[in-house]
Amino acid sequence: MRNFFRRHLPNHHTVQQHRWLRPFAAWLSHPNLWHLNRRSVSGGVAVGMFCGLIPGPLQMIGAAIGSVLFRVNLPTALFTTLYTNPFTILPLYLAAYELGVIVTGAPHLPVAALPELTWSNGLTELWLWLLSMGKPLLIGVPLLAIALSLLGYLAVRISWRVMVQLRWQYRRKSRQH
Repeated sequence: MRNFFRRHLPNHHTVQQHRWLRPFAAWLSHPNLWHLNRRSVSGGVAVGMFCGLIPGPLQMIGAAIGSVLFRVNLPTALFTTLYTNPFTILPLYLAAYELGVIVTGAPHLPVAALPELTWSNGLTELWLWLLSMGKPLLIGVPLLAIALSLLGYLAVRISWRVMVQLRWQYRRKSRQH
C-alpha cells in the first residue's frame, strides 16, 4: 500500500518547487507532512475527517492548515475530506442535528423539507435551510466532526497494527517452511 501512495502522490520537493506553493515552502518542508507512517497517516485521516464537515470550499484549506499545525500527512488529510460530497453532506448534517438535539436537550422539531435548489438561489436557500435548524445543528456539527475524527484515527491505527501483525505472521511462517 505504501508503494502505491509513493507512486501516485507528489513528493515534498515537487510541491516546494511549484510556483504557487513556493511562498509556503518553509511550512511544507516538515517530513511528517509527507511520510507514510502509522502516526502521520492516522493523524491525517483525523484532520481530514474533522475538516470534512467544514461548510463549503474551506474543507481542504482547513485540512491543509490542520496538517501543518499538527504535522500529519498532508495528502491523506486532503483526500479524506472528500468523504463529504453532494450525496453525503445532507445525511451527515441531519445526523449532526440529531446529535445536537440529544446533547442540548432542545425540543425535536421536525426538519423542514429541503427547498428546491436552483443555480440562481441554491446556496442561499441551502444556507437558510441549515439556519432553520438552529442551535442543535451548531452544537452537533463540531461534535460529529470530533467523533468522526476519533473514529477515523482509531480505525487507521488499529488496521495498520493488524496489517503489520499479519505481515509478521506471514514472514514467520515462510521462514519455517
